Amino acid sequence: MDRNFARALPLVLKHEGGWADHPDDPGGATMKGVTLATFRRYVKADGTKADLKAVTDQQVATVYYRHYWAAVNAQALPSGVDYAVFDFAVNSGPSRAAKYLQSVVGAKVDGRVGPDTIAAVSRMDPAEVINRLCDARMVFLRKLKHWPTFGTGWSRRVSDVRKDARNMVGRSADIERVPVPVPRPTVPAEVEQKVKEKSGLWQWLTGLLGSGALGLGWLTGMDWKAIAAGGGVLVVVILVLVILRSQIVAAVREIKGAVEGQGA
Repeated sequence: MDRNFARALPLVLKHEGGWADHPDDPGGATMKGVTLATFRRYVKADGTKADLKAVTDQQVATVYYRHYWAAVNAQALPSGVDYAVFDFAVNSGPSRAAKYLQSVVGAKVDGRVGPDTIAAVSRMDPAEVINRLCDARMVFLRKLKHWPTFGTGWSRRVSDVRKDARNMVGRSADIERVPVPVPRPTVPAEVEQKVKEKSGLWQWLTGLLGSGALGLGWLTGMDWKAIAAGGGVLVVVILVLVILRSQIVAAVREIKGAVEGQGA
C-alpha cells in the first residue's frame, strides 16, 4: 500500500488493543479498533460480534486503509503528518481529523484533504504541523463527556503519536527514490568493429538519400527524359534500401545479443 501506511498501522493498532465492548464507549463493540458497523461496511454486511472477534489481519488492514488512511488522503501528506492525521481519523473520525488539519494549516475547512490543503501543509514545517494538530486534538478530547473515563488513555495516545510522528519526519518514506546508475556492459572488440562498419554503411545510405532528394529538386526544371532518368536513380536507391534493410536489422540484432550477453 501507500508509502507510510505499513509503518503507521502497527502504531495505531498499538493503541487500539484487542477486543473491547465497553458500555461507555460510543463506538460500541470493537476488535483492533474496528467497530462492528465498520466491519459490516467493509468486510461482512451481516457480520456478528463473533465475526468481528475473528477478523483477520488482512481484513483489519483493508478497513483501516479504506475507511481512514485513504479518507484523509494520507498518502499525499508528508511523513509524520500522514500518521498524525491517520491516527486522529481512527480515534475521532476522518472528517474531524481533516477539518482540524485544515484549521491548523490555514486551509479552507471543509473536511476534504484536497490540493489546497496539501499545498498549505507543504508550506509549513511538518514537525510544526504535527505539534499544532496534536495540541488541537487534545483540546477537542478534553471537551468530550467521556474524558473522565478515557482521558488518561487518550492523553497517553496523543503523546505517543506526537513523538512517533515527529520521528518520521524526513525519513526515507518521504524522500523520492534516487535512480541508481547502471554501468553499461563492455562491448567486445569484434562487436564494436561491426558497429563501426554498419554505422559507416548507414552514413553512406543517408548521403545517397540526400543526393536523391537534391536530384529531385534539380530535375523539376528538366525535360521528361531527364526526369525519367532521375526516376530510375530513385528506383535503384529504393532497391538498395530494400536489400540492405535485412542486413541492417540482422546486424542490430547481433549487436544487441552480444551486449545483452555481456550484461547477464
